[in-house]
Amino acid sequence: MSEYLLLTGSTGLLGRYLIRDLLLGGHRLAVLARPSRRESAADRIEAIMQMWEAELGRLLPRPICLEGDICEEGLGLHASSRKWVADHCSKMLHSAASLAFHADDSGEPYRSNVGGTKNMLALCRETGIRDLHYVSTAYVCGLRGDAAREDELDVGQEFRNDYERTKLEAETLVRQADFLEQLTVYRPTVISGDSKTGYTNTYHGLYLYLRLMAILVPQQGLDADGRRYTPIRLPMTGDERRNVVPIDWVSEVITHLFQTPEAHGHTFNLAPEKCLTPRQIIDAGYKFFDSTGVQYVGDQVVDPGTFNRFESEFLSSIGMYDNYKATDPTFDCTNLKKFAGHFPCPVIDESMLHQYIRFGQEDRWGKRKAPKTHVDISMGEYLEAVSGGLFEDAMNRTTRITADAAPDELRVALDVSGAGGGQWSLDFQGKMLLRVEPGLPNTFDAQLCLTIADVRRILDESKDVAVNTVVQNRQTFGASRDDLPRAVASIFTNSNVKSVA
Repeated sequence: MSEYLLLTGSTGLLGRYLIRDLLLGGHRLAVLARPSRRESAADRIEAIMQMWEAELGRLLPRPICLEGDICEEGLGLHASSRKWVADHCSKMLHSAASLAFHADDSGEPYRSNVGGTKNMLALCRETGIRDLHYVSTAYVCGLRGDAAREDELDVGQEFRNDYERTKLEAETLVRQADFLEQLTVYRPTVISGDSKTGYTNTYHGLYLYLRLMAILVPQQGLDADGRRYTPIRLPMTGDERRNVVPIDWVSEVITHLFQTPEAHGHTFNLAPEKCLTPRQIIDAGYKFFDSTGVQYVGDQVVDPGTFNRFESEFLSSIGMYDNYKATDPTFDCTNLKKFAGHFPCPVIDESMLHQYIRFGQEDRWGKRKAPKTHVDISMGEYLEAVSGGLFEDAMNRTTRITADAAPDELRVALDVSGAGGGQWSLDFQGKMLLRVEPGLPNTFDAQLCLTIADVRRILDESKDVAVNTVVQNRQTFGASRDDLPRAVASIFTNSNVKSVA
Protein backbone atom coordinates (compact mmCIF):
# COMPACT_ATOMS: atom_id res chain seq x y z
CA MET A 1 0.00 0.00 0.00
CA SER A 2 1.08 3.59 -0.57
CA GLU A 3 2.69 5.73 2.10
CA TYR A 4 0.66 8.17 4.16
CA LEU A 5 1.81 10.89 6.53
CA LEU A 6 0.13 10.69 9.95
CA LEU A 7 -0.72 14.15 11.36
CA THR A 8 -1.74 14.92 14.94
CA GLY A 9 -3.27 18.18 16.15
CA SER A 10 -5.36 18.24 12.99
CA THR A 11 -8.23 20.35 14.37
CA GLY A 12 -5.97 23.02 15.92
CA LEU A 13 -5.04 26.24 14.17
CA LEU A 14 -1.72 24.95 12.82
CA GLY A 15 -3.14 21.50 12.11
CA ARG A 16 -5.93 22.71 9.85
CA TYR A 17 -3.49 24.82 7.83
CA LEU A 18 -1.13 21.86 7.51
CA ILE A 19 -4.02 19.74 6.22
CA ARG A 20 -4.68 22.32 3.52
CA ASP A 21 -1.07 22.85 2.48
CA LEU A 22 -0.03 19.20 2.57
CA LEU A 23 -3.03 18.14 0.47
CA LEU A 24 -2.37 20.95 -2.00
CA GLY A 25 1.20 19.65 -2.15
CA GLY A 26 -0.09 16.27 -3.29
CA HIS A 27 0.64 14.36 -0.09
CA ARG A 28 -1.46 11.42 1.05
CA LEU A 29 -2.57 12.28 4.54
CA ALA A 30 -4.01 10.48 7.55
CA VAL A 31 -5.16 12.62 10.48
CA LEU A 32 -5.77 11.84 14.13
CA ALA A 33 -8.81 13.62 15.57
CA ARG A 34 -10.96 13.45 18.69
CA PRO A 35 -14.74 13.56 18.64
CA SER A 36 -16.31 16.55 20.38
CA ARG A 37 -19.50 16.52 22.43
CA ARG A 38 -21.52 17.29 19.31
CA GLU A 39 -19.46 15.98 16.41
CA SER A 40 -17.65 12.82 15.46
CA ALA A 41 -13.97 12.99 14.57
CA ALA A 42 -14.86 12.50 10.90
CA ASP A 43 -17.44 15.33 11.03
CA ARG A 44 -14.87 17.71 12.54
CA ILE A 45 -12.40 16.97 9.76
CA GLU A 46 -15.13 17.28 7.12
CA ALA A 47 -15.99 20.74 8.47
CA ILE A 48 -12.35 21.80 8.07
CA MET A 49 -12.26 20.42 4.53
CA GLN A 50 -15.42 22.28 3.54
CA MET A 51 -14.04 25.50 5.04
CA TRP A 52 -10.94 25.24 2.83
CA GLU A 53 -12.94 24.29 -0.25
CA ALA A 54 -15.16 27.34 0.21
CA GLU A 55 -12.12 29.62 0.55
CA LEU A 56 -10.10 28.06 -2.28
CA GLY A 57 -13.01 27.58 -4.67
CA ARG A 58 -11.91 24.04 -5.48
CA LEU A 59 -12.48 20.49 -4.25
CA LEU A 60 -9.87 18.71 -2.18
CA PRO A 61 -9.10 15.03 -1.61
CA ARG A 62 -10.12 13.73 1.80
CA PRO A 63 -7.54 12.58 4.33
CA ILE A 64 -7.98 9.26 6.10
CA CYS A 65 -9.55 10.16 9.46
CA LEU A 66 -8.50 8.08 12.48
CA GLU A 67 -10.40 8.67 15.71
CA GLY A 68 -8.09 8.90 18.69
CA ASP A 69 -6.63 11.00 21.50
CA ILE A 70 -2.94 11.75 22.13
CA CYS A 71 -3.55 11.57 25.88
CA GLU A 72 -4.50 7.90 25.70
CA GLU A 73 -2.27 4.87 25.35
CA GLY A 74 -1.74 4.03 21.69
CA LEU A 75 -3.12 7.50 20.93
CA GLY A 76 -6.56 6.02 21.63
CA LEU A 77 -6.55 4.15 18.31
CA HIS A 78 -8.33 0.82 17.93
CA ALA A 79 -6.09 -2.16 17.27
CA SER A 80 -7.29 -2.25 13.65
CA SER A 81 -6.40 1.43 13.21
CA ARG A 82 -2.94 0.86 14.67
CA LYS A 83 -2.46 -1.98 12.18
CA TRP A 84 -3.55 0.36 9.36
CA VAL A 85 -0.96 2.90 10.54
CA ALA A 86 1.72 0.18 10.59
CA ASP A 87 0.79 -0.84 7.05
CA HIS A 88 0.46 2.63 5.54
CA CYS A 89 2.27 5.34 7.52
CA SER A 90 6.02 5.81 7.25
CA LYS A 91 6.17 9.36 8.69
CA MET A 92 4.57 11.23 11.58
CA LEU A 93 4.06 14.99 11.90
CA HIS A 94 3.24 15.63 15.56
CA SER A 95 1.73 19.09 16.02
CA ALA A 96 -0.75 18.39 18.84
CA ALA A 97 -0.10 20.35 22.05
CA SER A 98 -1.76 22.16 24.92
CA LEU A 99 -1.20 25.93 25.02
CA ALA A 100 -2.15 26.24 28.71
CA PHE A 101 0.43 28.36 30.53
CA HIS A 102 -0.10 26.89 33.99
CA ALA A 103 -1.00 23.44 35.28
CA ASP A 104 -4.69 22.96 36.01
CA ASP A 105 -6.91 20.28 37.54
CA SER A 106 -7.06 18.37 34.24
CA GLY A 107 -3.30 17.93 34.27
CA GLU A 108 -2.67 20.23 31.33
CA PRO A 109 -0.28 21.17 29.86
CA TYR A 110 1.72 18.18 31.17
CA ARG A 111 -0.97 15.70 30.12
CA SER A 112 -0.81 16.63 26.43
CA ASN A 113 2.68 18.00 26.00
CA VAL A 114 4.65 15.39 27.94
CA GLY A 115 2.23 12.47 28.27
CA GLY A 116 0.95 12.91 24.71
CA THR A 117 4.50 12.94 23.36
CA LYS A 118 5.29 9.72 25.24
CA ASN A 119 2.18 8.09 23.75
CA MET A 120 3.09 9.33 20.28
CA LEU A 121 6.61 7.92 20.52
CA ALA A 122 5.29 4.58 21.77
CA LEU A 123 2.97 4.36 18.75
CA CYS A 124 5.82 5.22 16.39
CA ARG A 125 7.93 2.46 17.93
CA GLU A 126 5.06 -0.05 17.72
CA THR A 127 4.07 0.73 14.13
CA GLY A 128 7.54 1.11 12.67
CA ILE A 129 7.47 4.87 12.06
CA ARG A 130 11.09 5.97 12.12
CA ASP A 131 10.83 9.42 10.50
CA LEU A 132 9.39 12.01 12.90
CA HIS A 133 8.60 15.66 12.21
CA TYR A 134 7.95 17.36 15.53
CA VAL A 135 6.44 20.79 16.22
CA SER A 136 8.05 22.28 19.31
CA THR A 137 8.20 25.98 20.20
CA ALA A 138 10.94 28.60 20.04
CA TYR A 139 10.17 29.29 23.71
CA VAL A 140 11.94 26.15 24.87
CA CYS A 141 14.66 28.81 25.28
CA GLY A 142 12.86 30.04 28.41
CA LEU A 143 14.27 33.16 30.05
CA ARG A 144 17.51 33.25 28.13
CA GLY A 145 18.82 36.73 27.41
CA ASP A 146 21.27 35.72 24.70
CA ALA A 147 20.54 34.46 21.20
CA ALA A 148 18.70 31.13 21.19
CA ARG A 149 20.41 28.87 18.67
CA GLU A 150 18.71 26.21 16.60
CA ASP A 151 21.27 23.60 17.67
CA GLU A 152 20.70 24.21 21.40
CA LEU A 153 18.00 22.98 23.77
CA ASP A 154 18.64 22.59 27.50
CA VAL A 155 21.32 25.00 28.70
CA GLY A 156 20.01 25.23 32.26
CA GLN A 157 17.55 28.03 31.48
CA GLU A 158 14.63 28.98 33.71
CA PHE A 159 11.06 29.25 32.42
CA ARG A 160 8.19 31.69 32.59
CA ASN A 161 5.50 29.02 32.91
CA ASP A 162 4.58 25.34 32.69
CA TYR A 163 3.94 25.53 28.95
CA GLU A 164 7.56 26.37 28.17
CA ARG A 165 8.82 23.78 30.66
CA THR A 166 6.66 20.97 29.26
CA LYS A 167 7.65 21.74 25.69
CA LEU A 168 11.32 21.45 26.61
CA GLU A 169 10.63 18.14 28.37
CA ALA A 170 8.73 16.90 25.32
CA GLU A 171 11.43 17.91 22.84
CA THR A 172 14.00 16.22 25.07
CA LEU A 173 11.95 13.01 24.89
CA VAL A 174 11.86 12.96 21.10
CA ARG A 175 15.60 13.62 20.93
CA GLN A 176 16.21 10.68 23.27
CA ALA A 177 14.11 8.28 21.17
CA ASP A 178 16.91 6.05 19.89
CA PHE A 179 14.64 4.06 17.55
CA LEU A 180 14.07 7.09 15.30
CA GLU A 181 16.17 7.16 12.17
CA GLN A 182 15.41 10.80 11.43
CA LEU A 183 14.07 13.69 13.50
CA THR A 184 13.14 17.13 12.16
CA VAL A 185 12.07 19.79 14.67
CA TYR A 186 10.09 22.96 13.95
CA ARG A 187 10.10 25.72 16.58
CA PRO A 188 7.65 28.51 15.73
CA THR A 189 7.49 31.64 17.85
CA VAL A 190 4.09 33.16 18.81
CA ILE A 191 1.57 32.29 16.10
CA SER A 192 -1.01 34.88 15.03
CA GLY A 193 -3.80 34.77 12.45
CA ASP A 194 -3.75 34.48 8.69
CA SER A 195 -1.78 37.32 7.10
CA LYS A 196 -4.32 37.65 4.27
CA THR A 197 -7.71 36.91 5.83
CA GLY A 198 -7.13 37.44 9.55
CA TYR A 199 -8.54 33.96 10.24
CA THR A 200 -7.90 32.28 13.56
CA ASN A 201 -9.77 29.75 15.66
CA THR A 202 -8.01 30.63 18.90
CA TYR A 203 -7.95 33.98 20.68
CA HIS A 204 -4.81 33.81 22.78
CA GLY A 205 -1.74 36.04 22.66
CA LEU A 206 -1.99 38.92 20.22
CA TYR A 207 -5.73 38.44 19.71
CA LEU A 208 -6.36 38.83 23.44
CA TYR A 209 -5.02 42.41 23.30
CA LEU A 210 -7.02 43.18 20.16
CA ARG A 211 -10.18 41.69 21.65
CA LEU A 212 -9.86 43.71 24.84
CA MET A 213 -9.48 46.93 22.87
CA ALA A 214 -12.43 46.00 20.66
CA ILE A 215 -14.63 45.42 23.71
CA LEU A 216 -13.47 48.15 26.11
CA VAL A 217 -12.56 51.14 23.93
CA PRO A 218 -15.96 51.51 22.19
CA GLN A 219 -17.64 51.62 25.60
CA GLN A 220 -16.18 55.10 26.06
CA GLY A 221 -18.35 57.81 24.56
CA LEU A 222 -17.16 60.18 21.84
CA ASP A 223 -15.91 63.64 22.75
CA ALA A 224 -16.73 66.89 20.93
CA ASP A 225 -14.12 66.07 18.27
CA GLY A 226 -15.64 62.64 17.64
CA ARG A 227 -12.81 60.80 19.40
CA ARG A 228 -12.66 58.59 22.46
CA TYR A 229 -10.40 59.21 25.43
CA THR A 230 -9.40 55.93 27.07
CA PRO A 231 -6.49 56.65 29.43
CA ILE A 232 -4.24 53.75 30.39
CA ARG A 233 -0.74 53.54 31.86
CA LEU A 234 1.05 50.51 30.47
CA PRO A 235 4.03 49.11 32.42
CA MET A 236 6.39 48.90 29.42
CA THR A 237 8.33 51.16 27.08
CA GLY A 238 6.21 50.01 24.14
CA ASP A 239 9.30 49.15 22.10
CA GLU A 240 9.91 45.64 23.43
CA ARG A 241 10.44 42.98 20.74
CA ARG A 242 7.62 40.51 20.11
CA ASN A 243 8.35 37.53 17.84
CA VAL A 244 4.96 37.00 16.19
CA VAL A 245 4.45 35.06 12.94
CA PRO A 246 1.29 34.56 10.83
CA ILE A 247 -0.17 31.05 10.76
CA ASP A 248 -0.24 30.77 6.96
CA TRP A 249 3.51 31.45 6.81
CA VAL A 250 4.26 28.88 9.53
CA SER A 251 2.30 26.19 7.69
CA GLU A 252 3.78 27.14 4.32
CA VAL A 253 7.33 26.90 5.67
CA ILE A 254 6.78 23.61 7.52
CA THR A 255 5.20 22.11 4.39
CA HIS A 256 8.11 23.30 2.26
CA LEU A 257 10.68 21.88 4.70
CA PHE A 258 8.75 18.60 4.89
CA GLN A 259 8.90 18.40 1.09
CA THR A 260 12.65 19.12 1.07
CA PRO A 261 14.60 15.95 1.93
CA GLU A 262 17.83 17.90 2.37
CA ALA A 263 16.19 19.83 5.23
CA HIS A 264 15.28 16.72 7.19
CA GLY A 265 17.20 15.99 10.36
CA HIS A 266 17.62 19.68 11.24
CA THR A 267 15.99 22.04 13.75
CA PHE A 268 14.33 25.26 12.59
CA ASN A 269 13.49 28.40 14.56
CA LEU A 270 10.47 29.92 12.77
CA ALA A 271 10.88 33.54 13.83
CA PRO A 272 10.21 36.83 11.99
CA GLU A 273 12.97 38.98 10.57
CA LYS A 274 11.15 42.08 11.82
CA CYS A 275 9.64 41.90 15.29
CA LEU A 276 6.34 43.42 16.33
CA THR A 277 6.19 45.80 19.31
CA PRO A 278 3.47 46.48 21.90
CA ARG A 279 3.40 50.10 20.70
CA GLN A 280 2.46 48.94 17.18
CA ILE A 281 -0.28 46.69 18.53
CA ILE A 282 -1.83 49.26 20.86
CA ASP A 283 -1.47 52.18 18.45
CA ALA A 284 -3.09 50.17 15.64
CA GLY A 285 -6.02 49.32 17.89
CA TYR A 286 -6.44 52.88 19.09
CA LYS A 287 -6.32 54.17 15.52
CA PHE A 288 -8.91 51.61 14.45
CA PHE A 289 -11.30 52.84 17.18
CA ASP A 290 -10.23 56.50 16.93
CA SER A 291 -9.08 56.71 20.51
CA THR A 292 -6.25 58.31 22.52
CA GLY A 293 -4.87 58.13 26.03
CA VAL A 294 -2.08 55.52 26.13
CA GLN A 295 0.99 56.18 28.27
CA TYR A 296 4.00 53.84 28.26
CA VAL A 297 5.48 54.22 31.75
CA GLY A 298 8.31 51.65 31.50
CA ASP A 299 9.47 50.36 34.89
CA GLN A 300 7.43 52.91 36.81
CA VAL A 301 5.24 51.17 39.38
CA VAL A 302 1.61 52.16 39.08
CA ASP A 303 -0.38 51.80 42.29
CA PRO A 304 -3.42 49.58 41.53
CA GLY A 305 -5.33 51.79 43.95
CA THR A 306 -5.09 54.56 41.37
CA PHE A 307 -6.35 52.50 38.42
CA ASN A 308 -9.20 54.00 36.46
CA ARG A 309 -11.99 51.70 35.26
CA PHE A 310 -10.36 51.12 31.90
CA GLU A 311 -6.98 50.26 33.46
CA SER A 312 -8.59 47.88 35.96
CA GLU A 313 -10.36 45.88 33.27
CA PHE A 314 -7.55 45.87 30.72
CA LEU A 315 -4.55 45.20 32.97
CA SER A 316 -6.27 42.48 35.00
CA SER A 317 -7.25 40.67 31.80
CA ILE A 318 -3.69 40.54 30.47
CA GLY A 319 -2.19 39.47 33.78
CA MET A 320 -1.41 35.98 32.45
CA TYR A 321 1.14 37.60 30.12
CA ASP A 322 2.96 39.54 32.86
CA ASN A 323 6.04 37.35 32.48
CA TYR A 324 6.26 38.34 28.81
CA LYS A 325 6.56 42.09 29.44
CA ALA A 326 10.29 42.08 28.81
CA THR A 327 11.86 42.06 25.37
CA ASP A 328 11.67 38.71 23.56
CA PRO A 329 14.81 36.67 22.96
CA THR A 330 16.69 36.83 19.69
CA PHE A 331 16.40 33.63 17.69
CA ASP A 332 19.09 32.19 15.46
CA CYS A 333 17.49 31.15 12.14
CA THR A 334 20.52 29.83 10.24
CA ASN A 335 18.87 26.59 9.13
CA LEU A 336 15.62 28.36 8.28
CA LYS A 337 17.39 30.86 6.02
CA LYS A 338 19.39 28.09 4.34
CA PHE A 339 16.43 25.88 3.43
CA ALA A 340 13.48 28.31 3.36
CA GLY A 341 15.00 31.75 2.98
CA HIS A 342 12.92 32.33 -0.13
CA PHE A 343 9.78 32.28 2.04
CA PRO A 344 10.08 35.64 3.83
CA CYS A 345 7.83 36.07 6.85
CA PRO A 346 5.09 38.64 6.19
CA VAL A 347 5.58 41.77 8.29
CA ILE A 348 2.71 42.30 10.71
CA ASP A 349 1.93 45.96 10.13
CA GLU A 350 -0.97 48.26 10.92
CA SER A 351 -3.11 47.07 8.00
CA MET A 352 -2.70 43.45 9.03
CA LEU A 353 -3.55 44.24 12.65
CA HIS A 354 -6.70 46.01 11.44
CA GLN A 355 -7.55 42.92 9.40
CA TYR A 356 -7.17 40.83 12.56
CA ILE A 357 -9.57 43.15 14.41
CA ARG A 358 -12.13 42.99 11.58
CA PHE A 359 -12.02 39.22 11.51
CA GLY A 360 -12.37 39.02 15.29
CA GLN A 361 -15.42 41.27 15.19
CA GLU A 362 -17.03 39.26 12.38
CA ASP A 363 -16.28 36.05 14.26
CA ARG A 364 -17.63 37.57 17.49
CA TRP A 365 -14.22 36.71 18.97
CA GLY A 366 -14.79 32.98 18.63
CA LYS A 367 -18.51 32.88 19.44
CA ARG A 368 -19.86 32.89 15.89
CA LYS A 369 -21.59 29.66 14.99
CA ALA A 370 -19.65 27.63 12.47
CA PRO A 371 -21.47 26.97 9.19
CA LYS A 372 -23.12 23.58 9.08
CA THR A 373 -21.42 20.96 6.99
CA HIS A 374 -23.43 19.33 4.25
CA VAL A 375 -22.79 15.83 2.93
CA ASP A 376 -25.06 14.78 0.09
CA ILE A 377 -23.52 11.34 -0.24
CA SER A 378 -21.21 9.62 2.25
CA MET A 379 -19.07 7.44 0.04
CA GLY A 380 -17.80 5.57 3.08
CA GLU A 381 -21.32 4.65 4.18
CA TYR A 382 -22.20 3.73 0.60
CA LEU A 383 -19.23 1.37 0.29
CA GLU A 384 -20.00 -0.13 3.67
CA ALA A 385 -23.51 -0.96 2.52
CA VAL A 386 -22.54 -2.18 -0.95
CA SER A 387 -19.80 -4.45 0.37
CA GLY A 388 -22.26 -6.52 2.37
CA GLY A 389 -20.28 -6.40 5.60
CA LEU A 390 -16.79 -6.47 4.11
CA PHE A 391 -16.32 -2.86 5.16
CA GLU A 392 -16.96 -3.65 8.81
CA ASP A 393 -13.59 -3.43 10.57
CA ALA A 394 -12.11 -2.63 7.17
CA MET A 395 -8.88 -1.45 8.76
CA ASN A 396 -8.16 -5.09 9.65
CA ARG A 397 -9.34 -6.72 6.43
CA THR A 398 -7.70 -10.10 5.80
CA THR A 399 -9.49 -11.21 2.61
CA ARG A 400 -7.10 -10.56 -0.25
CA ILE A 401 -6.91 -11.56 -3.90
CA THR A 402 -4.04 -14.04 -4.26
CA ALA A 403 -1.42 -13.80 -6.96
CA ASP A 404 -2.59 -16.98 -8.68
CA ALA A 405 -6.30 -16.14 -8.71
CA ALA A 406 -8.53 -15.90 -11.77
CA PRO A 407 -7.61 -13.47 -14.59
CA ASP A 408 -10.65 -11.28 -14.01
CA GLU A 409 -9.19 -9.85 -10.82
CA LEU A 410 -9.19 -6.09 -10.57
CA ARG A 411 -7.61 -3.77 -8.01
CA VAL A 412 -9.08 -0.27 -8.14
CA ALA A 413 -7.80 2.87 -6.42
CA LEU A 414 -10.93 4.96 -5.74
CA ASP A 415 -10.29 8.63 -4.96
CA VAL A 416 -13.42 10.72 -4.40
CA SER A 417 -12.94 14.44 -3.71
CA GLY A 418 -15.50 16.76 -2.17
CA ALA A 419 -17.91 16.50 0.76
CA GLY A 420 -18.38 12.88 1.79
CA GLY A 421 -15.49 11.66 -0.33
CA GLY A 422 -12.42 9.69 0.59
CA GLN A 423 -9.81 7.23 -0.61
CA TRP A 424 -10.13 3.47 -0.83
CA SER A 425 -8.60 0.36 -2.31
CA LEU A 426 -11.20 -1.98 -3.85
CA ASP A 427 -10.45 -5.59 -4.83
CA PHE A 428 -12.82 -7.32 -7.27
CA GLN A 429 -13.07 -10.77 -8.78
CA GLY A 430 -15.44 -10.59 -11.69
CA LYS A 431 -18.27 -8.37 -10.45
CA MET A 432 -17.75 -9.49 -6.85
CA LEU A 433 -16.28 -6.97 -4.42
CA LEU A 434 -13.90 -8.99 -2.28
CA ARG A 435 -12.21 -6.36 -0.21
CA VAL A 436 -12.53 -2.68 0.77
CA GLU A 437 -9.77 -0.85 2.61
CA PRO A 438 -9.27 2.84 3.39
CA GLY A 439 -6.28 4.34 1.60
CA LEU A 440 -5.01 4.27 -1.96
CA PRO A 441 -2.77 1.37 -3.06
CA ASN A 442 0.60 1.91 -4.70
CA THR A 443 -0.05 -0.74 -7.33
CA PHE A 444 -3.42 -1.01 -9.01
CA ASP A 445 -5.04 -1.95 -12.28
CA ALA A 446 -6.75 1.41 -12.54
CA GLN A 447 -7.40 4.51 -10.51
CA LEU A 448 -10.83 6.11 -10.58
CA CYS A 449 -10.79 9.81 -9.67
CA LEU A 450 -14.28 11.20 -9.08
CA THR A 451 -15.87 14.18 -7.45
CA ILE A 452 -18.82 13.57 -5.18
CA ALA A 453 -20.95 15.25 -7.86
CA ASP A 454 -19.76 12.61 -10.34
CA VAL A 455 -20.91 9.92 -7.92
CA ARG A 456 -24.32 11.58 -7.63
CA ARG A 457 -24.71 11.74 -11.40
CA ILE A 458 -23.68 8.10 -11.77
CA LEU A 459 -26.22 7.06 -9.16
CA ASP A 460 -28.83 9.15 -10.96
CA GLU A 461 -27.96 7.21 -14.14
CA SER A 462 -26.63 10.23 -15.95
CA LYS A 463 -24.58 9.54 -19.11
CA ASP A 464 -22.32 12.58 -19.11
CA VAL A 465 -19.95 12.00 -16.20
CA ALA A 466 -16.43 13.24 -16.93
CA VAL A 467 -14.01 10.96 -15.10
CA ASN A 468 -10.35 11.77 -14.60
CA THR A 469 -8.46 8.49 -15.00
CA VAL A 470 -4.98 7.25 -14.28
CA VAL A 471 -4.28 4.06 -16.18
CA GLN A 472 -1.99 1.31 -15.00
CA ASN A 473 -1.58 -2.09 -16.63
CA ARG A 474 -4.72 -3.04 -18.47
CA GLN A 475 -7.78 -1.11 -17.41
CA THR A 476 -9.16 2.24 -18.62
CA PHE A 477 -12.22 3.92 -17.17
CA GLY A 478 -14.51 5.61 -19.64
CA ALA A 479 -16.56 8.76 -19.45
CA SER A 480 -19.87 7.43 -18.20
CA ARG A 481 -21.29 4.80 -15.90
CA ASP A 482 -21.99 2.39 -18.76
CA ASP A 483 -18.35 2.53 -19.84
CA LEU A 484 -16.98 1.66 -16.41
CA PRO A 485 -15.60 -1.86 -16.03
CA ARG A 486 -18.44 -4.14 -15.03
CA ALA A 487 -16.92 -4.91 -11.64
CA VAL A 488 -16.73 -1.24 -10.66
CA ALA A 489 -20.06 -0.39 -12.26
CA SER A 490 -21.68 -3.03 -10.06
CA ILE A 491 -21.07 -0.96 -6.92
CA PHE A 492 -23.06 1.91 -8.47
CA THR A 493 -25.90 -0.15 -9.95
CA ASN A 494 -26.87 -2.39 -7.06
CA SER A 495 -30.52 -1.50 -6.46
CA ASN A 496 -30.32 -2.68 -2.88
CA VAL A 497 -27.96 0.12 -1.84
CA LYS A 498 -29.15 3.13 -3.81
CA SER A 499 -31.17 4.26 -0.81
CA VAL A 500 -27.94 4.80 1.13
CA ALA A 501 -27.11 7.76 -1.09
